[in-house]
Amino acid sequence: MASLQAAGTSYASHDLAMIPFYIFYSMFGFQRTGDQVWAFGDARGRGFLMGATAGRTTLHGEGLQHDDGHSHILASNIPNVRAYDPAFAYELAAIVRDGIDRMYGQGEDVFYYVTLHNENYAMPARPDGVDDGIIRGIYRLREAPALDAGNGTGRNGNGRGRARAPRARLVGSGSILQQVLAAQSLLAERFGVAAEVYSAPSFQLLRRDALEVDRWNRLHPTEEPRVPYVSQVLGPDGGPVVAATDWVKALPDLVARWLPDSYVSLGTDGFGRSDTREALRSFFEVDPPQIAAATLAELSRCGGLPAKRAAAAIKELGIDPDRMDPLSV
Repeated sequence: MASLQAAGTSYASHDLAMIPFYIFYSMFGFQRTGDQVWAFGDARGRGFLMGATAGRTTLHGEGLQHDDGHSHILASNIPNVRAYDPAFAYELAAIVRDGIDRMYGQGEDVFYYVTLHNENYAMPARPDGVDDGIIRGIYRLREAPALDAGNGTGRNGNGRGRARAPRARLVGSGSILQQVLAAQSLLAERFGVAAEVYSAPSFQLLRRDALEVDRWNRLHPTEEPRVPYVSQVLGPDGGPVVAATDWVKALPDLVARWLPDSYVSLGTDGFGRSDTREALRSFFEVDPPQIAAATLAELSRCGGLPAKRAAAAIKELGIDPDRMDPLSV
């Protein structure tokens, strides 16, 4: 950390700009060297802190000591950090490119915290036109599948043509975005729910943008109100929004006040545990069945599904509604 401080401030102390990348166990960063990170920000340091082996469930077998589910919350308290939790290589590339431009091209006094997970999965090609959304904090990754109501039955109750399938929006980041994508398929194939998928690499920056918009609106009461970016992307239409991450629920909750009431956060609240990824994600309720169940329950609460259908689906998914809460100790 001291080396990062020296290299990240050398542009001022030695008139020599350096681009430090400090790679560390995510758990050992903001939690254990938080004072030094704060001092780095206060000294207007520039560089990249790469929180490797991040998240509560990707580093299986490590348990309490290494399973980090809260460093993004700690990072959000530092004014000039830009924190990201990318899922794909093209997201990481866009973030690093933006960081180099901001810090060393435009001379901004910011630094970057980027979490990297410990799981192998396929890296897709970069979709067209997503870089701005990546940098700002959220973009639509996958459209909703074309479905009819009734899980493909194709007719409404009176036989007068096709009825629209229930709709929802799923949000994820990091490795849990893979669980969100699997939940999208599960909802479509077994329950006839058409869900869009969004990648949200930075809830922190979405919140910062929303707070800036709120301040502008407050100080310009005669002007047309501005709308936060997250509210533009996840507006009132399109069904309930379910966000799942490998972090505590407080992370996606950073933007809850700017989203519809039908917003649900799933996360890894509680201590880390040593087990397989699948078992950990089931325990913390961020696996595809739990994401699907949360979506169906919220659809029923909003009137999009009968409550009995949602209850039956939860049973079909093998979820015990009376199981122990992960926060129980």
